[in-house]
Amino acid sequence: MAMNGGRIVQLAQGVDDTRNRRDALGREELLRLLEVAEQRIESLRRNERLQLALYEIADLAGGSLDMQDMLRRIHAIVGELMYAENFYIVLYDESRQKVRFLYFVDKLDPYVNDPDAELDFDQAEATLTVTLLRGGVALRGPSRDLREQCGIPYLESNGPDSADWMGVPMLREDRVAGGIVVQSYERAGVYSEEERVLLAYVAQHILTALDRHHAREELEHRVEERTRELRKANLDLQAEVVERQRSQELQRALFRIAELSMTSETLERFYAEIHKVVGGLLYARNFYIAMLSADGSMLEFPYSVDERDAVRRSRRVAKGLTEYVLRTGKALLADRPRIAQLEAAGKVRSIGTLAYCWLGVPLLHDDQVVGVIAVQSYSSDIGFSGRDLELLTFVAYHIGSGLARKQAQDKLVVAHAGLEQRVSERTRELAEANAELVEQMGERLRAERKLTYQASHDALTGLPNRVQLLERLARTIAAARRDPNACFAVLFLDLDRFKLVNDSVGHAVGDELLVEAGRRIVGTVRGTDMVSRLGGDEYAILAEGLDGPAMAEELGLRVLSALGAPIWIAGRELFPTASIGIAMWHPRYETGEEMLRDADAAMYRAKGEGRDRCTLFDEEMREEATRTLDLEADLRRAIHSDAFEPHYQSIVRIGDAAVVGHEALLRWRHDKHGLLAPGAFLDVGEDSGLIEQVDWLMYARVIADMARTDMPGYVAINVSPRHFRSPDFAYRLIDLLEEAEVSPSRLRIEITEVALLDDAPRISETLDMLRERGVLAQLDDFGTGFSALSYLHRFPIAALKVDRSFVADLDGEARTESVAVIRAITALAGSLGIELIAEGVETESQRERLIELGCVYAQGFLFGRPEPLP
Repeated sequence: MAMNGGRIVQLAQGVDDTRNRRDALGREELLRLLEVAEQRIESLRRNERLQLALYEIADLAGGSLDMQDMLRRIHAIVGELMYAENFYIVLYDESRQKVRFLYFVDKLDPYVNDPDAELDFDQAEATLTVTLLRGGVALRGPSRDLREQCGIPYLESNGPDSADWMGVPMLREDRVAGGIVVQSYERAGVYSEEERVLLAYVAQHILTALDRHHAREELEHRVEERTRELRKANLDLQAEVVERQRSQELQRALFRIAELSMTSETLERFYAEIHKVVGGLLYARNFYIAMLSADGSMLEFPYSVDERDAVRRSRRVAKGLTEYVLRTGKALLADRPRIAQLEAAGKVRSIGTLAYCWLGVPLLHDDQVVGVIAVQSYSSDIGFSGRDLELLTFVAYHIGSGLARKQAQDKLVVAHAGLEQRVSERTRELAEANAELVEQMGERLRAERKLTYQASHDALTGLPNRVQLLERLARTIAAARRDPNACFAVLFLDLDRFKLVNDSVGHAVGDELLVEAGRRIVGTVRGTDMVSRLGGDEYAILAEGLDGPAMAEELGLRVLSALGAPIWIAGRELFPTASIGIAMWHPRYETGEEMLRDADAAMYRAKGEGRDRCTLFDEEMREEATRTLDLEADLRRAIHSDAFEPHYQSIVRIGDAAVVGHEALLRWRHDKHGLLAPGAFLDVGEDSGLIEQVDWLMYARVIADMARTDMPGYVAINVSPRHFRSPDFAYRLIDLLEEAEVSPSRLRIEITEVALLDDAPRISETLDMLRERGVLAQLDDFGTGFSALSYLHRFPIAALKVDRSFVADLDGEARTESVAVIRAITALAGSLGIELIAEGVETESQRERLIELGCVYAQGFLFGRPEPLP
């Protein structure tokens, strides 16, 4: 019984221990779940803060703040997401090699930025900011460690070192457009990988905000410029109206003078009315008419109104201003300095009250000076101008005609009729000019409307252009973000082999084909869809309200069917086809450009699969695009680290295998994938434009090898067509040879027939220049292109390289055709005195056959594979 009691106690203790362990495990699980929940809540809070920050940045870009106020607000927003007391934004123009510190706030660095000042890139060498912009890769850590990693020496002018430094690039279309940097001077480890990802994400939205703000400022600038132009045009118009009004007033005055000469009963009345007419045209408060007596000895004043000299009596002819006009027969406009000058010269003597400004013109009768009409001012505030002189001279002529009215009434009647006719004609001209002015104003308004239309439409087809499409896409994307059920697609269409149409039948026919293609596409889509021409032979369709990808593909097939119908243009029947790429809406898209980019990638996939088809953008394409971007980034890093090297393949005399030269072949020693041939990266290099930099690195390495080793014969380097577009290509190549002290005769360049088609005059000039310096040219892959004899006459070609396809067929089924082609090329080269080199010789039978055909030189695996120099 005691034993049973002990077992019961043990069992009870075991149950209690088990219960205690279970309770402890339950508490630990609850604590773990609670910790996970808190982390989740904190992550949601960070995401919410990030989303609010992005919304605020987008609102700032659309607001009315100036740039610096907007940037200060953006700084504050970033400061809410992470430590950003020391913060700056730098913009980078890669094409112009300029940088601009748009915003700079730092509590220790005394540097004061000028947001509008552009710095040459070489003025900012050897800084973390330059490394960030050149590499396009984010940097994070203590600035001293980062400088040591990048090989940047410490310069006091670059600012103090920080305990933690983080910079991310701002990318526009995969090109570095600037960067954002935050730093902490107090403690290290402030910025984690999560902060880097967050700042990189925010940086792209800041770049978008800057672009939108810049676009808005540009638009406001254009509006202001247009407003100034319109204001100036309005002022010019008002001045013209005033001028026309003055002309009309003058015409009315002349008409009134003509009327007075016929209706005035006495000369006194005539003079008084003339005074009123002149007073309507210019200042005439002091006005008089002086006439010579019949014998010419006395000066009489038949009419005079003057505030100082109320009465003017007849006097003998003396040396007054009036007599000066009578004596010279010319009008006189004189202010007090001019009067004093005439008096000092003894030509005049003042009579009566001296005027501040005096204007007198002669009165003529039968081409004889018989009197003077004069106006004068006694105030320094009132003067006369040359225009007043001309006006009064013109009026005086008609006054003279009025004075002869009594002696020749009939003549005055005729003169009056002529004057009436001239007035009528002038009035009609003014009316016509006014009508023309109104028409010009209407034309300006029509021109403005036309410019607005042209800015958003394609000039050839009348379809909306890329600008209008992107605006519509932006609105559609914004609406789709509010509607989770939204479904739309962008179809990117490219006509197949359109360049062949332009090259064969001309650009005019190509334009007609583009217009017809646009009409067919518009006729196929729905009324709510938008068809846009992006340029060249590229079109885009925005299809909204879709049920899914199948509906988008069905639309693409309808478009292909409509385009595939034959078309007659300029007497030719054409059968156009197209390749279409489709990008469906997905919330990952931020801009319309991204959807166009993916639709474009899908279109190229359609072309690669055989053309005349639709292809839907998928994740495989996205991964391929990512791989391409990675390869491009690797290629940029390889350029900076000079990871390219030449491998040399010998060119031999086929009879005795004596080496006469080498061809330098490009290889990339990739840090992960090993040695890569050009086929693995050439397309990416061509598309990104980096291949030119790679080529020049290659040329420099080859010429350096030639300088340090005594390679037999010459070395041939491959030159792509894009190098000939640079006017300084030949000079730059010769400079490399001269710097290395290598004879130009040891170097040859290899070009393809395609290069000769690009810009024949420029290429011919470049090849002639190189030949004069000793660098000869070889035509590569001869026989696969146009193989026109005119090339060999027009261009200085020293050697032809028979394409390896003909050499390979010497052992194959097309042996007869290859023999005929090689025999013809050999005869052609021999007649022109051009060397002939057979490429791709791999077997002894090929070598023997080439010797029989008269080929002198060869290159191929039979004689040696491409190898680097020891």
